[in-house]
Amino acid sequence: MSNQGEAPENRLRKELPAEVPVTSSVGEEAEQPADPVLTGRKRLVQGLWPPRVSRAQLIVALLLFGLGFGLAVQVASNSDSGNALRGARQEDLVRILDELDDRSQRLEDEKQGLEKQQQELENSSDQAEEARKQTVEKEKQLGILAGTVAAQGPGITMTIEDTKGTVEADMLLDAIQELRAAGAEAIQVNGVRVVAGTFLTDSGDSVSVDGNKINTPFRFKVIGNPQDLEPALNIPGGVVQTLEKEQATVTVERSDKIVVDALRAAKQPDYARSSAQ
Repeated sequence: MSNQGEAPENRLRKELPAEVPVTSSVGEEAEQPADPVLTGRKRLVQGLWPPRVSRAQLIVALLLFGLGFGLAVQVASNSDSGNALRGARQEDLVRILDELDDRSQRLEDEKQGLEKQQQELENSSDQAEEARKQTVEKEKQLGILAGTVAAQGPGITMTIEDTKGTVEADMLLDAIQELRAAGAEAIQVNGVRVVAGTFLTDSGDSVSVDGNKINTPFRFKVIGNPQDLEPALNIPGGVVQTLEKEQATVTVERSDKIVVDALRAAKQPDYARSSAQ
């Protein structure tokens, strides 16, 4: 009666035998895994790593690495410069072009200057000859001013007749000053050369020029522009009118060639020396 009251699944569970644990028939040795089989890729990796390199190979590798790194930096730099110009504003590009033009102009100027120096060096002999000629010409000009060299050129001749003996040294000095102011370059009075340091004094009934006594008629030979010299003497109240008031006779003649051949001895200064020494 008790069996009939039980549920069907309970009756079925009782009819089955108890579970028996499964025991392995393979020994402990069978539990250990067998050695893995190496594939071709694994054998290649084991052959390449760890690497076995010599010193020469290592040096070559370092050199190749440095070369590659340098090329990469250069390419990156060029790329950055190109990108910077590509992204620049129009005003910046114009400024850069102006700077490049200015630099090109400076280089061109330097080139022309160097070429000019080269030509000057190549023509140094000709320049030396030209410098020598200029020095000689300058020496002549200074000699004319100093009275140590004869001179000739256009000018005037002024003759003063003093029959009354009324012409004095200061009157002749005024005439010399007026001629210098009018542009006279060389003056000679009765065979005495007039220079910057010339002085005139009264000597009895006559006049002395630098200590040399001269007599009437007083003859001035003057080199300069006649169109400037003659009017300067004939201005109202000037030299000619002043001498005529003293009853002297004055004549002025223009000439295309006046020869001033009275010379002065070159004087060596006692104290002054050239600043170039």
